[in-house]
Amino acid sequence: MPESSLSGITVLDLGQIYNGPYATFLMAMAGARVIKVESLRGETLRGRGEKSSAAYPFTMLNQNKESITLNLKSERGKALFRDLVRKADVLVENYLPDTMANLGLSARALVEINPRLIYAAGSGYGRSGPHRDFLAMDITVQAMSGVMSTTGTEDMPPMKAGSAICDFFGGVHIYGAVVTKLFERERTGRGAILDVAMQDAVLPTLATVFGGYYFHDRQLQARTGNRHPALTMAPYNVYPALDGHVSIICVREGHWRALARAMGREDLLQREDLGSMAGRSANMPEVDEIVSDWTRRKPKADLLEIMQREGIPSAVVRNVEEVLGDAHLHERGMLRNVVHPVLGEIALLDSPINIAGGGAVEPRLPPELGQHNRDVYGGLLGLSGAELASLAQDGVI
Repeated sequence: MPESSLSGITVLDLGQIYNGPYATFLMAMAGARVIKVESLRGETLRGRGEKSSAAYPFTMLNQNKESITLNLKSERGKALFRDLVRKADVLVENYLPDTMANLGLSARALVEINPRLIYAAGSGYGRSGPHRDFLAMDITVQAMSGVMSTTGTEDMPPMKAGSAICDFFGGVHIYGAVVTKLFERERTGRGAILDVAMQDAVLPTLATVFGGYYFHDRQLQARTGNRHPALTMAPYNVYPALDGHVSIICVREGHWRALARAMGREDLLQREDLGSMAGRSANMPEVDEIVSDWTRRKPKADLLEIMQREGIPSAVVRNVEEVLGDAHLHERGMLRNVVHPVLGEIALLDSPINIAGGGAVEPRLPPELGQHNRDVYGGLLGLSGAELASLAQDGVI
């Protein structure tokens, strides 16, 4: 995909933390002009400070954007915002459902101002339904969506996924919905109001879990740890190595035969009870022990080399330090080292969509709070220096 895929598209980014900002990050990296509209104190992640754990995600998510400040609680601020909406193609926000309406800036009112506007609202559970007003963060959506009930083992409480999957899956779907509507707008000339729920976006990840529920006559299944969620596939697990762990999955009978050869256990191929996926699943503890007995004797790098040579789906379990330094990701352009003024040298992510099209984008560190006030208010709206000074003096910008 060329860098300029969304060139000419202007986005007003009112996103907070991860959900909305990831959607607009994807837009910025695709060439859109993304104007981050922040309060006079800055959005939530920025407000935590450059020396907090929020510094890296803020840097990652706000590359290649512009920043303006605007007090949306003031009448002059609302008027300025309406002027910006008239110039925009897309607006993205992930506030509580009634926040913008309570400011007198509802989606419907803004689309009336600019009928070509695509207004995308991200939230935990959507802008309709009995749960619309539930406060939502990634961990709460993991709980409500069922993701947490399937993570971990049955002898421990439900566990959240280690990564913020709901926030980012929601962001991906905001991006997809916006780009879909931009394409539709080319034919109809009309904008749209989009309601993207994090819970809706993460539900498809439970496909195997739902499959197990129906396969087992609608019986709720115990949490299975690293084993197959429906317990209908073996080997399928994370196994100990001499210096860590490896993951192995045998999807086809050919994978099982290859694994038996790799382990030097061709005798297993003569066992009728292990001759099918159903048979191996019925004997899962024994199968896992057989595989573990082989893996625990070798370094994980040697295991990976053997299994990749044999065509067995497998991987080593890596920590984040290993991932951030991964030569494969750096060669593809998905990761690129930059120098941050506080964090020093860090690896920043590109957009996976850019990498898919073979067009990595040079990262540009996030702007300072309000850095582009003059460019946007002066350039886009045509305000004079005196007007900008007056707005600043009155606490509007």
